[in-house]
Amino acid sequence: MKTASGNTGSIMDMFEKGKVLKFCAPMVRYSKLAFRSLVRKYNCDICFTPMIVAADFMRSVKARDSEFTTNESDRPLIVQFAAHDAQTLADAACVVAPFSDGVDLNCGCPQRWAMSAGYGACLINKPELVKDMVRHVRNQVDNPNYTASIKIRIHKDLKQTVDLCQKAESAGVSWITVHGRTTEERHQPVHYDAIKTIKDSVSIPVIANGDIKYLRDVESTYQLTGVDGVMAARGLLANPAMFAGYEDTPLECIWDWVDISISQGTPFTCFHHHLIYMLERVSSQPERKVFNSLSSTSAVIDYLQNTYGSVHNLGTSAETGRDEQEEKLCELTSFQSAFGRFVGNMTLQWTAVALFLYAEIAVIVILCIPFISAKRWQSIFKLSIWDCVARFWNKVFLTMIIILIVLFLDAVREVRKYSGKEIGTDAKLQPNMFDHLHMKLFRAQRNLYISGFAVFLWLVMKRLITLINQLASVSGTTAAIQAQAENANKTAEKYMKDNELLKQTLMEAKGDKATAEGMELLRKDVGKLKEELKTSGDALKESQSEAEVMKKQMDGLAREYDRLLKEHQELQNRQDSGNKKDD
Repeated sequence: MKTASGNTGSIMDMFEKGKVLKFCAPMVRYSKLAFRSLVRKYNCDICFTPMIVAADFMRSVKARDSEFTTNESDRPLIVQFAAHDAQTLADAACVVAPFSDGVDLNCGCPQRWAMSAGYGACLINKPELVKDMVRHVRNQVDNPNYTASIKIRIHKDLKQTVDLCQKAESAGVSWITVHGRTTEERHQPVHYDAIKTIKDSVSIPVIANGDIKYLRDVESTYQLTGVDGVMAARGLLANPAMFAGYEDTPLECIWDWVDISISQGTPFTCFHHHLIYMLERVSSQPERKVFNSLSSTSAVIDYLQNTYGSVHNLGTSAETGRDEQEEKLCELTSFQSAFGRFVGNMTLQWTAVALFLYAEIAVIVILCIPFISAKRWQSIFKLSIWDCVARFWNKVFLTMIIILIVLFLDAVREVRKYSGKEIGTDAKLQPNMFDHLHMKLFRAQRNLYISGFAVFLWLVMKRLITLINQLASVSGTTAAIQAQAENANKTAEKYMKDNELLKQTLMEAKGDKATAEGMELLRKDVGKLKEELKTSGDALKESQSEAEVMKKQMDGLAREYDRLLKEHQELQNRQDSGNKKDD
């Protein structure tokens, strides 16, 4: 934790009637020392640190050193804490008191994690607790000029907010910052009338927060509410020189940020993100796409020089920082070349999709093996393990289709993003970036092919399994019909033989004994024929819907049977007439 020189003055002396103080809001990850140093150069009066959880701050020395950094020029400075315990807040205030000018209690953060832990906006519903925490800070910090403030959101019922503010005032709160939205509201219009009502209900300074994007918003907010100061967050991120009257981020401010970040050793992610916000208003969409893809400090500086030019010497520290970054960039490039560009930077989701594609190909190849018949596959699919899978098959199939289509559309979007003509034109400003964009386009096209083939093969595999089952069913039905047809042919042949035998018997028969034997044989044969015909008829009726061939055979057998009956009747008539003549 860097020590700052003591300051015997009080922030409260800065509040003058008719003067509107300008505050830099506490922003998680962004209100760090480097950014505070930048906005102070452009007429920001008071800066807040990012919100710090008081309990963690007191528990860990490492947390104190990483969460709170300052220097001699970083004043006036307010340290914002998130707390739900009065003594913990007071202990944290005592620790930072030698290095700051006041502490602020966060009663406005609407994020779920903060509210579930008892921090942030949930405190506006606990006025007695807020009052107790303010009183503990005032009583335990030795410096009488040290301020204790709160930052709140408003209630739907404004009377509750007024009651909270008045109780905090009675506890000795220095000032109140009011974000003019409720806990549920995010980007809705600010309730300036509510801020004015709060200002009129207390005698301490009130700071307005919300939708301060230009310097003219400071004056208009003051005219609407009569507050003593305004606090900006997103407006300062987009334009750190806003309080100095600039409509957009000036080039000088951008290079000031580069100087400050390099001199203070700001991590690249923070350094880059701040520049993304600063350049959003002053750069075109293709320029933003190119800039957002940069991955090192040296690449960012080269891009800024080639695109916007330099307005002053960056200094020895900047050149030294660039040399170090260039060495790291060369090491990274060598590593990427060794690892291989095709595999490099492939995300986990696309690796999973690629493995899924390979699995699909393997399954389709196995299903197409010619040595395994459709019946064999059907018997495999009938195993008990597949019964468990079959219950979820349709849901799994539809889920995978949806996932693969979403990934396919995302890949299409990426291809369109990196294949625009304007990107290619702007990338010529940076030869390295031109190659970088081509690699991005290559990866997007690779992902497009992977997801497209995965969708196609997933549908092919589903259809292939269905066709195998259908082929196995048709093969089984065909075999049954063939067996029935063979049985019918055998029966018909037997009928023909029996009929010929009957004819021979009747023609050769002589005398009553022979005739009686012939008639007995005929009756037995006719009985057998009836039984066999009945059996055949039942079998043919069962297979009638599956094969017209069996129907035709059945009709032929019926006609043959009628013919046999007629011949039998004629033979019987002849026999009767012969017997009468003998008589």
